[in-house]
Amino acid sequence: MTITNIVLMLVVIGIAIFVVYYSINKKKNATVEVAVEVDDKTYTLETMTEFVKKRLDEITKVNLYDIGLSEEELKRRKNKKYELKKALKGCTYGDVNDKKYVKELITDILAKEYGVSEINISKAIPFDIPSLLTAQDKFDILIYIYKKEFGYEALPELIKKYSLDGLKYIEGEAKPSYAITEDEINQIFEQENIMLSFDDKLQVVVQRIYQHYKGYSSIDEIRDMNIDGVSGGVSGLPESFLSQVAQTTDADYLDQIAEHKVPRACDSIWIMFHGKSIRLAFLSFGTEAELKRVCQNIYKYNNPGQLSDTNGYKINEMKDGSRVVVVRPSMSETWAFFVRKFDVQRASLEQIVLFDGKEDAINLLKFLVKGARIISLTGEQGCGKTTMLMAMIENIYETMNLRITETAFELHLRKIYPTRNILSMRETETVSGQDCLDVQKKTDGSVNIIRRGCYRSCCILDDTICPSCI
Repeated sequence: MTITNIVLMLVVIGIAIFVVYYSINKKKNATVEVAVEVDDKTYTLETMTEFVKKRLDEITKVNLYDIGLSEEELKRRKNKKYELKKALKGCTYGDVNDKKYVKELITDILAKEYGVSEINISKAIPFDIPSLLTAQDKFDILIYIYKKEFGYEALPELIKKYSLDGLKYIEGEAKPSYAITEDEINQIFEQENIMLSFDDKLQVVVQRIYQHYKGYSSIDEIRDMNIDGVSGGVSGLPESFLSQVAQTTDADYLDQIAEHKVPRACDSIWIMFHGKSIRLAFLSFGTEAELKRVCQNIYKYNNPGQLSDTNGYKINEMKDGSRVVVVRPSMSETWAFFVRKFDVQRASLEQIVLFDGKEDAINLLKFLVKGARIISLTGEQGCGKTTMLMAMIENIYETMNLRITETAFELHLRKIYPTRNILSMRETETVSGQDCLDVQKKTDGSVNIIRRGCYRSCCILDDTICPSCI
């Protein structure tokens, strides 16, 4: 072998080594780049929500007989599958126990299967950089922290502590109103100086995923709180108005609408607190589709029928006894819902009547009830008619049988007095309120309670009966 051949062989070997080394390096770099890119997208709320949906769908649809399980394991898996299906259905009805079960399962999926850790959890919500947190992020964290200490009194405690229920002037509005603004939430968050553990961060992320998967979007935790009610879709511009506005409005206003500076219907979230309607100006459903999803799910307890264009409203109750009313286009200008909550445990005259000289007023009401007088409670919406009625019922003699007719079940007196003779009836699509009254007359009732609105033209106030119609 000549020296030339040896040199050529060494050159070829060197080139081959260089090509192999370059290829390996290139693959390594490509692998790292792909890993970083996947990692950045993997731990966003949207991606994790899709994974949770897919995983829970797999668990509920898997055919257990094809896995080859033992009889005991098969029975255990079947029970778990049934329990999950039941919880996934029940949590959309407002059942807090089913909600807790589903959230615990989501927590396990994220922590054990998806690999959420202290390092990557801030890619979902930037917990470590407060300046990047949105008002909703801060509110979710505040509610979580307060809920750990106060339970379902978390929101009332937050409102009371920082006097958020007072009249105030909002930028761009000429008159004062009841509202909680983004600036107030930012200030409260700074004052609280909250330190979160990894488990705290995980629970906040789980709640955010849950509320967009099976919950009621931005009002999910709010609905559970001990407030008087919550509503959505009742202010702001509906999408149907945008085309009309485009034809009659100047370009500057259209730009404000496009940049979401003008509130839309999906930005409308209101709560009822101590008789005040307070707008949560910092919260939003995000899109009209999300508001529509909430409206289509929130009334479904006990299968009340389909909400359709021909039947544009539904009045129903939720699992916890809350009254829910849902309306939709074309009956209304936009999708909207109203949840009214009734805290039956608090209903007593001593807690309701608080003004000076209250003893005389309370005694008068008690004597009227015990004297079996005909009593009419009228007033505007949210003034406390139902709460007052529940408080007065406490003074009806135990020996008297109660018969109640309602538009929707709200009193739930048998929860308070399980040993008393009480029967409630309500109107349905096929049974009118008059039919319920006719049936009541044929029962052994001593006290008849009628809860319904008067729909004659002489009645101005909704959900009331004017004196001339009694």
